[in-house]
Amino acid sequence: MQTGDPIVVVLIVALMLVWLYVAAKRKYRNRWRVPDIPRHSEVFVPSDEAVRLLEEAGYDILAGKVRLPVYVELDGNVLESRLFIDAFAEKDGETYIVRLARERKPIEMTGSSLRDHLLVYHLLYPQTAGVLYVDLPAGAIRVVKFEVER
Repeated sequence: MQTGDPIVVVLIVALMLVWLYVAAKRKYRNRWRVPDIPRHSEVFVPSDEAVRLLEEAGYDILAGKVRLPVYVELDGNVLESRLFIDAFAEKDGETYIVRLARERKPIEMTGSSLRDHLLVYHLLYPQTAGVLYVDLPAGAIRVVKFEVER
């Protein structure tokens, strides 16, 4: 063994560790990343009436109509779906996800129904204060906040 051999071995091991770290970071980077709240200069919200109702209540629209592709693996087969967020709004420094009430898919105002229909949005964007459920026929904005105990 030469005098420089241990140094070469240490350098090779260090390079392998750095390479493994970078490869693992690249592989898992997007898996746990919380998506940023989009902020558009041009806002598309499916209803002018919804924008008016939110603005009258003091909310500023930050972005509208976000489509999130969802891929589900079932028994080795990949199924495609998507989630839609109608808008993002802000009031008093807090950001909210906006969901418009759907006539064909009404949500009961019970804990389990709100959880089943709206919690997914808050889990996708945990940096938001909650979800604004906008019921246009009733002219109401319901503020839904979630807290999960661990």
